[in-house]
Amino acid sequence: MSGTIVVDYGIGNVFSVCNALRAIGCEAELTDDITAIRKADRVILPGVGAFARAMAALHDKGISDALRDFVQTGRPFLGICIGMQVLMDRSSEFGDTEGLGFVRGTVERIASESPFGQPLRVPHIGWAPLAPSQGSEQRWKGTVLDGADYPADSVYFVHSYHCRPANAEERIAHIDYEGLEVTAAIRRDNITGLQFHPERSSRAGQKILERFLAL
Repeated sequence: MSGTIVVDYGIGNVFSVCNALRAIGCEAELTDDITAIRKADRVILPGVGAFARAMAALHDKGISDALRDFVQTGRPFLGICIGMQVLMDRSSEFGDTEGLGFVRGTVERIASESPFGQPLRVPHIGWAPLAPSQGSEQRWKGTVLDGADYPADSVYFVHSYHCRPANAEERIAHIDYEGLEVTAAIRRDNITGLQFHPERSSRAGQKILERFLAL
């Protein structure tokens, strides 16, 4: 096994994720080596930017197949921001682009107005508290959000698109953006996705990363 791997595929914030892990005592390996990814104890796929560019990088480096093999082992997998979005079937960003398909559903642009007709600023940038989806904080038990202090803890977002899982129960957290529910976290089996940036979310983000390392 190769401990904790942070996947280096040329798409943004990998060093800040590694620094955040180091701050909580985890010396993760930053690599694009597909053998190391397949053998890891746990894998983190970060990323910022456009969906299509991220998918192209994963395919070009052969990482998409390695991630698929890793997920099938049942070991913990975490996608952050674009690293979460590429887990879905497809995205409508700049046309229609196929994703990894680890979680059924789509990636869609955040609406430009709230359900009440209020204009919304897109991209959505800033801090927001997580709300438990599907009714109860009890659904966070055993996930990376276990122990999160709702609604006291806020986390940091920078995004224009969000995930819409086909199975609503796989959305475990959302934020209330002026009355619009925007997906913040998803989970299916050993796969977790976070739309926000735990590495930029102060102590609340550190606790989430600590919980992932304990899975």
